[in-house]
Amino acid sequence: MFSPYAAVWKGGNVTRLTADDWARAALDALASGGLAAVAVEPLAVRLGATKGSFYWHFRNRRALLEAALALWERDTETVIAELERIGDPAERMRTLLESALSDPVDAAISFRLISEADDPAVGAVARRVSARRLGYMQASLEQLGVPPDLARHRVVAGYGIYLGIAALRRIGAADEPAASFIDQAMTEMGVPGGPAEPA
Repeated sequence: MFSPYAAVWKGGNVTRLTADDWARAALDALASGGLAAVAVEPLAVRLGATKGSFYWHFRNRRALLEAALALWERDTETVIAELERIGDPAERMRTLLESALSDPVDAAISFRLISEADDPAVGAVARRVSARRLGYMQASLEQLGVPPDLARHRVVAGYGIYLGIAALRRIGAADEPAASFIDQAMTEMGVPGGPAEPA
């Protein structure tokens, strides 16, 4: 059966894009260029698609932005679910820090979205995701015996450093490998364990 938007023809190749493909591309664009970079035509070029594919999935740019924000929020929940498999809270925090500091795209997205929080939709999701992340890290520190107020203070400082590193990387002022920050972050947040033992 013929479906005009089920396949997008570009250069003789058929590319089937999902709404999540578009949302992921929007997040990548957002990471590199902010909200202004989330535009249909440049994303279509980046994906090797036509605008018809976009309009098959989304009514307008705003709908794409909302889908991208929802995807970013789901990604946070996916990471947390994976971390929950780690029983030891110190090991969990090390894994979280390794993951966060080695993913410059998520750090850039987080920084950009918090910077664009004046937009009501962006602000709401940025606040929810930040609260979820901070709450999860705080709970892990509390499992290590850190009192709630001190745990909160430490994770807010740690998350602020994470966002600051993202900002500095954006302008080329911090090019150290992510691993170089992990032991320091563990120490600053009061997580026992020091350097990871070799496998």
